Amino acid sequence: MGFLSVLSYAHKLVEERLGPGGRAIDGTVGTGADTLFLAKAAGPKGAVYGFDIQSEALRSAEERLQRAREEGAKLAASTLLLESHDAMKQVLPSSWQGGVDAVMFNFGYYPGEESDKSIITLPDSSVAALAASLDMLRPGGIITAVLYPGHPGGELEAAAVEEWAASLPQRSAGAIVYRQLQRSTAPYVVAVEKKRN
Repeated sequence: MGFLSVLSYAHKLVEERLGPGGRAIDGTVGTGADTLFLAKAAGPKGAVYGFDIQSEALRSAEERLQRAREEGAKLAASTLLLESHDAMKQVLPSSWQGGVDAVMFNFGYYPGEESDKSIITLPDSSVAALAASLDMLRPGGIITAVLYPGHPGGELEAAAVEEWAASLPQRSAGAIVYRQLQRSTAPYVVAVEKKRN
């Protein structure tokens, strides 16, 4: 039995904290895989918000959610927004402040076949979104960030995310890294858990 993939590891961390009736945010909707995962975990009494700057990504995610509903999946209400993830604090209901169970990010570019791979997440907006996410979390809630240092610009973003996570005061948050050490360009996960006071 091998190690979990980075995506499976991120899902494992989240499912330990997000249960039926929970609240979750997908900060980078992409194809909607994480959005669907969060909607299933939160269930019909939960709620999920998703952010992406590409309408193609939101269409893909909505189709994925719709197919799952048609196949009988019991999903959380999911609201997909054509917004940058760094706007989440301004866009989400104030009642979500300090009450979110999990926030997931899958940084990089939208992996669709016809997508423009030059449109990527950027260090400044990604770190701003992570900081906003930490404010949105409940104590014990988690942020997962899957990073892709192997594409142009990805290594700068990964370094910025690691620097942000490492700088968090230990009394307010714990941060870990899950990565394959033999391949410096392999995707990896940074996770942050908000401490219980």
